[in-house]
Amino acid sequence: MNYYFTGLLILAMTILALFVEPAYPRNEYLNDYGVRCGEMEVSTERRDTDYNYSDSNTHEDQYLRFTYRKYLGTDCKTAKENVAIKQQLELMKMCGRVNSNPSLANNSNFNLLVSKCRGVTPSRDNTRPSDSQSLWDDMKDDYKKDNPEINLMGDKLIGPKKSKLKIPPKDYILPLPKPKNED
Repeated sequence: MNYYFTGLLILAMTILALFVEPAYPRNEYLNDYGVRCGEMEVSTERRDTDYNYSDSNTHEDQYLRFTYRKYLGTDCKTAKENVAIKQQLELMKMCGRVNSNPSLANNSNFNLLVSKCRGVTPSRDNTRPSDSQSLWDDMKDDYKKDNPEINLMGDKLIGPKKSKLKIPPKDYILPLPKPKNED
């Protein structure tokens, strides 16, 4: 058995564990969606050149380089505005929950979120029926009124019960099963 390989493998895994960080989840709706306007980079370079001619000269050059990269696509201002709009739309959806939970205002971890949602009142959906029944239930009830002879699954709202089975009282003792004939 080769113990050197095993030792190197354990050493490599230990070194890897020291430099690797865990992957944390991120909220996709609050990031900048990869909006990059441009990058400025500064670098230095040194070159040593040996000449193997009769005089054996060495030549040394040093460079300082400035590089700017401009990315193609929409302009930077429009991209940043689009990100801000996406974040505002997400806040608009979630601020109703934040404002309706008073315990968040007392928790210091949510100070920024509470401050962003302060004054935002969600609009209510007024298309829901007043009896809090869904449109599907209303349509199903209308269909059952027009077709009383049809039995529908979950038919609890309209029509007489067609089942003649009754629930026995709590103290009712059920009969024992008949014994099987053994042949």
